[in-house]
Amino acid sequence: MQLLQVNLLAGFAFAKRPVAQAGDQPLGLQLIEALDRGGSSRSARLRDVADRSLFISGFFSDSLKRSLADINYYVALGAYAYYALSEEEDDDLRPAFAELGRRVVSFVDVLAEVSERSALMSNNDLLRLYEKWLRTGSRRDGELLAERGIVPNPSIGDRCLQ
Repeated sequence: MQLLQVNLLAGFAFAKRPVAQAGDQPLGLQLIEALDRGGSSRSARLRDVADRSLFISGFFSDSLKRSLADINYYVALGAYAYYALSEEEDDDLRPAFAELGRRVVSFVDVLAEVSERSALMSNNDLLRLYEKWLRTGSRRDGELLAERGIVPNPSIGDRCLQ
């Protein structure tokens, strides 16, 4: 099953897609439009929304802090789109899409790991990682913080930083 999911994600990463234009609709509206469609157009659009949400969450989570839609929005959007794909009656990939929907945070963590491997952690990066951990509760982010000597404390919520 994991190999199938890796192949699905690799297909997205290497797909030849038109570059997004400034006039493109937000992913939330694209999801609504995809749900209103039928057939293969519905599946293709749902998959595009799901995959883009996953990649945005994994590779660009730091930039989401400065936007109106935070990482939780994109994670939820991707999970919803993957679940919708898993309900397609004629799709052999239903189980893979269902698991992607259930474990989207784990896949976001994998993509974030790839993204972070190439960057060194400054104090600002650690602060952003801690704030991301506070918002998502990601086990991986908590482990990264612990490796750097910062003990995550879920009881404080978003009230303050220790």
